[in-house]
Amino acid sequence: MSAPSDYTLPMPFVESNGAKIHYALAGPAGRPVLVLSNSLGTDFSMWDPQISEFTKSFRVLRYDTRGHGKSSVTAGPYSAEQLANDVFALADALKLDRFHFCGLSMGGMTGMWLGANAPQRLNRVVICSASAKFGSLETWSTRIETVRKQGMKPVAAAAIERWFTSAFRARNPSAAANIQKMVESVNPEGYISCCAAVRDFDFREQLGKIHTPTLVISGAHDPATTPADGRFLADHIPGARYVEFNAAHLSNVEDADRFTEEVSGFLNS
Repeated sequence: MSAPSDYTLPMPFVESNGAKIHYALAGPAGRPVLVLSNSLGTDFSMWDPQISEFTKSFRVLRYDTRGHGKSSVTAGPYSAEQLANDVFALADALKLDRFHFCGLSMGGMTGMWLGANAPQRLNRVVICSASAKFGSLETWSTRIETVRKQGMKPVAAAAIERWFTSAFRARNPSAAANIQKMVESVNPEGYISCCAAVRDFDFREQLGKIHTPTLVISGAHDPATTPADGRFLADHIPGARYVEFNAAHLSNVEDADRFTEEVSGFLNS
């Protein structure tokens, strides 16, 4: 019996260069494909606020970045190219030739690499809460050392302070608590290996290679990847559009309705 046109495929893993990458594919067959890529310290459930709306227009592929969620923790350090190649492995295994890509923070880093190196696979790219260079070597070294010595709990608590405004945390304590638990549950070695990929990423000289239509999203109150970082991306990616939301780092959660509306509008335009 053939599967219905609107379903989630049961097979949850794809092999990619020594790792099993956990994914979910949902939405009507035959629609344009949208790949969603999670931030450092989360899994693909961070996109839950968008899924019901996105699957009306798109075949949505969510996946746990290597070292996160249910995907394998392979030996690190990782690189942006390696994480991008996991996207190719997923797309190839699922026979998805071309796709839209939307990534937040670390996922935005992956989107930049794909935009510069694989335009033949991409329709449109959305880069959220990201930077051409994320922080300093010292900042990442300190964070990695903290996780090695103390595990994920201190990093998770600090992340929530950066990821959401105090007003949002006061209004939605359960949402913030759920995200904090998600970060606490990340495998420390997987997190450290992805930290290294973000630490070593510097795309300041390569943004001009991205010619895929691009939307850049920043949170007005994001201390991690500031609006200035977002505007730098938009200014240096040819033809990119820039929007800013009333949110901190995880704008898809804090300003979920506007995020969903802006991304859907851009991808459908």
